[in-house]
Amino acid sequence: MMNLKTTVYFMPGLAAASSIFQYVILDPELFDVHFLEWFAPGKGESFEAYAKKMCKQIKEKNPVLIGVSFGGMLVQEMAMHIETKKVIIISSVKLQKELPMRMKFASLTKVYKLLPTGLVNNVELLAKYAFGETVPKRLALYEKYLSVRDKAYIDWSIEIIVNWKEKKNNFNLIHIHGDNDPVFPIKNIENCIKVPKGTHTMIIHRYKWFNEHLPTIILKNTSSI
Repeated sequence: MMNLKTTVYFMPGLAAASSIFQYVILDPELFDVHFLEWFAPGKGESFEAYAKKMCKQIKEKNPVLIGVSFGGMLVQEMAMHIETKKVIIISSVKLQKELPMRMKFASLTKVYKLLPTGLVNNVELLAKYAFGETVPKRLALYEKYLSVRDKAYIDWSIEIIVNWKEKKNNFNLIHIHGDNDPVFPIKNIENCIKVPKGTHTMIIHRYKWFNEHLPTIILKNTSSI
């Protein structure tokens, strides 16, 4: 019997585990859901090589790839190497010009190499890197989701992010972005579905919006809701 379900793979953001998607619920009658996790990159490994390794975990043909923040950059790179039905990025960027000025400055000056990434076990610092905020009452929550504490991985990730450049693609890309995102400000973002009052952590705090709208975004042949 033909499987009529849509296969969906979720990729979390910088240093985060797939548990950030725990409250995002897709109807199991319509969707076959899988979760990807970060693994340690090889020394000097390119983003392309890393993406190819991640692609080996995709077992189904023409899946929908959904990535948050840095994970959004990764699923775009993955879609350069496998056939996809749709690529959905959340709280991320699709063009180099969408990066904030501070990241462009960091790329030019290499100042990101001076960041104290050796302190990644400091949840407050890691939350600042990953989510762009360190609200004290949320630190215990963020500690739950930020499971990747490897300095080499954090150094690699930050270097990839600040130096990221889009590649010419032909895949179906949908961008969902919060209008109050402090990491990737909405003023720099083009052609996206805007989430009112959405921050960089809206996949956690605005999960009800995603539960309402994400099924339609996945299934419809349109970039609007």
